[in-house]
Amino acid sequence: MTTLRSLIFVALFYIWSLVYVTTILPLMFAPRRVMMRAWIPWSVGIRVLLRVVCDIRVELRGRQFMPTGAAIVAPKHQCMLDVFAQFAWLPDSCFVTKKELMWIPFLGWYAWKGHMIVVDRSGHSAALKKMVRDAKERFVHDRQLVIFPEGTRGPPGVPGDYKPGIAALYRELDVPVHPVATNAGVHWPAHGFLRKPGIIVFEYLEPIPPGLKRAEFMRILEERIETRSMELLPL
Repeated sequence: MTTLRSLIFVALFYIWSLVYVTTILPLMFAPRRVMMRAWIPWSVGIRVLLRVVCDIRVELRGRQFMPTGAAIVAPKHQCMLDVFAQFAWLPDSCFVTKKELMWIPFLGWYAWKGHMIVVDRSGHSAALKKMVRDAKERFVHDRQLVIFPEGTRGPPGVPGDYKPGIAALYRELDVPVHPVATNAGVHWPAHGFLRKPGIIVFEYLEPIPPGLKRAEFMRILEERIETRSMELLPL
């Protein structure tokens, strides 16, 4: 039954996404904020499909720790739902996106329209400086900068390799960092199509204030994300 439900979900997910991205194409000529708000129904639609087709409920916790103005959001990264879900919850999100994704039709166009921060991971120090410079520009509009500290998706229960990019942003932007724990990969794996019934939790944790030394900041960030993400896993 799980296999059949998963296949149906994948088919409906792509149908829903294709219909939606073509429908909102005229918004390329609208203000940026209009385009960003247009992603809310798409995100909600995915959660509805998960609930109805796969018996997966998505739960948001730690609302008291969610940013409303300029801040850095640092989620655990286990699957693509980690990205989709934030569109409906954050007031004005801005994702750090790898350059390769900009070549994907519709996704790349809308990322450009939404003024996402595009990173060329082969650029090393030059790419890091550009990311910080772009982030400062986005913060003029009080946006929430979303960066996955591990840089890529990983399986549940396995601590990630936390990259230096978030430390550079933390130092240069002087704003709180809001860690986000999740168990999403249990029900929506990074690879494969199976969607396992249960509750996907995204939990905003106590923000890390600005001003800490790099090593201390990275230690606290990883400890909070990994500890709580492990606690969210099924026994």
